[in-house]
Amino acid sequence: MGLAGSWLLVGLLASCASSGSGSPTDGSSAADLSPTADLAPATEAGRNPDATADATDTPVAADAPAGTDVHATADTNPATDGPPADKGDTSDTRPASDVAPATVPTILSTAPVNGATAVPSNSNVSAVFSEAMDPTTLTPTTFRLTQSAGPAVVGSVLYSRGTAVFLPAAPLPANTSFTATITTAARSVPGVALAAARSWTFSTANMVAPGLPVDLGGAGNFVILAKSAISTVPASAVTGNIGISPAAATFITGFSLTADATNVFSTSSQLTGMAYAADYTPPTPSNLTVAVGNMQTAYTDAAGRAPTVTELGAGNIGGMTLPPGVYKWGSGLLIPTDITLAGSGTAVWILQVAQNLTLSGSVRVHLTGGALASNVFWQVAGLVDLGTAAHAEGVILAQTSITLHTGASINGRLLAQTAVSLDGSTVVAPAP
Repeated sequence: MGLAGSWLLVGLLASCASSGSGSPTDGSSAADLSPTADLAPATEAGRNPDATADATDTPVAADAPAGTDVHATADTNPATDGPPADKGDTSDTRPASDVAPATVPTILSTAPVNGATAVPSNSNVSAVFSEAMDPTTLTPTTFRLTQSAGPAVVGSVLYSRGTAVFLPAAPLPANTSFTATITTAARSVPGVALAAARSWTFSTANMVAPGLPVDLGGAGNFVILAKSAISTVPASAVTGNIGISPAAATFITGFSLTADATNVFSTSSQLTGMAYAADYTPPTPSNLTVAVGNMQTAYTDAAGRAPTVTELGAGNIGGMTLPPGVYKWGSGLLIPTDITLAGSGTAVWILQVAQNLTLSGSVRVHLTGGALASNVFWQVAGLVDLGTAAHAEGVILAQTSITLHTGASINGRLLAQTAVSLDGSTVVAPAP
């Protein structure tokens, strides 16, 4: 230790002794230099920056007053010592046993239940997990469905909010036994394998169950939700909330938005509701991220439902009345004249369109028999185009963009994975 450093230590010890703060009470040495009395860094106020102590310096007896133990730099009573001062080592030195291991996932329940009979042929197969699972480990290989005396069932697997669903590509054969299996290759988010493989069996009946609505999750909080842009040619009338993410508020155009004082949302004279964008104040960004994720999951869910009718009208359903069901087209869908969806308040329609959906000008979609717009789902892989003064009913889940031309309207939701464009349009959120 240099001369300046030695005198600094002497001064410190003398100060402690004169104030009584260094008096031993537990039989330890006279100078208690516990961690709370450690020397401050060289740049601390009151110290000479040049009087820095070299870590290799060792004080000698001549540097301290007679009778002072210069080696007593720590209290020997561990019960009164605080935690050791941070010496710059940020590594976690705790024993491995102090770190809680990740929980092993298990399957809490299945549908159908094991041994179920008379299962409708249009059923999906699902399992609920005890832990959040890694969706990439849930595939038709790790979650498979096989006939008891036949090949594996072709289908896809969807995972959302703790539940994995096997979606058969076609209705299951009636009066047939099946075995569902989830292997230990299914893993939780931390990478922990399923505790044990799980298999269960069930048999189908010659019957079709009413369809289940598509779960929109957080996307159901918005009447318009898009990822890249929302635009309007005034004046449109939108009833419900609109949201955009990951694009910023500047990509909501034509609404003349006014930000709220909190900057959590904004308002517009064309909007009965609130506008949200990814660059607004929290919790808006995280809420939108969840909603957009739920929108994409809902699209996948709707696209994966087993169809009950395929290629109806060869892609032209003008003038038709459609009962509840899952309709699938491998091409675009044209609606050149009015159509009717006829069913009860619990009936569900899912219309899967592989290309574009076009509703011609002034054409209307009608609901009869108590049918609800909230139970109608248009899953469209291409563009959605609602012509001038056309009117639609239902939730549009578009993989690309949705355009409403002058005076077009919808009682439903516009959920687009790119952009939504309005032109003097009316958009009203459906009744639940």
